[in-house]
Amino acid sequence: MAGSQPQPYESALDAIPGAHPYPRSSRYHDAEVGIHTQPDGTPVRYVKRRLLPPIGANPEETETHTVSSGERPDHLGQRYFGDPAAWWRIADANPVLDPRELTAEPGEEIEIPSGFPGGGGGRRG
Repeated sequence: MAGSQPQPYESALDAIPGAHPYPRSSRYHDAEVGIHTQPDGTPVRYVKRRLLPPIGANPEETETHTVSSGERPDHLGQRYFGDPAAWWRIADANPVLDPRELTAEPGEEIEIPSGFPGGGGGRRG
């Protein structure tokens, strides 16, 4: 998991107020922030559209997880990435609109990504 550890200079950026509007663990951390100016001139910051990186057909880039009864997306984030807030990496790898769909059906198989470009790697577990 060494690839997902922030570099010292990145940690220094996190200490600067306003350097990143979202924490490093957020899916929006690296998303571009835009500014919309309202008719009265008030600027409003917003996160621009976030495009998902493609997950390749290489089976080494994902592994399959069979959902157990009572599991939640945050459980899977903790298990595979060591962070319950990292559930969004799994949601991004599966075609769901609501993260609760990931674990709604016990016995269903979902894909667990091993990592995303620029997003660090996953942990098998």
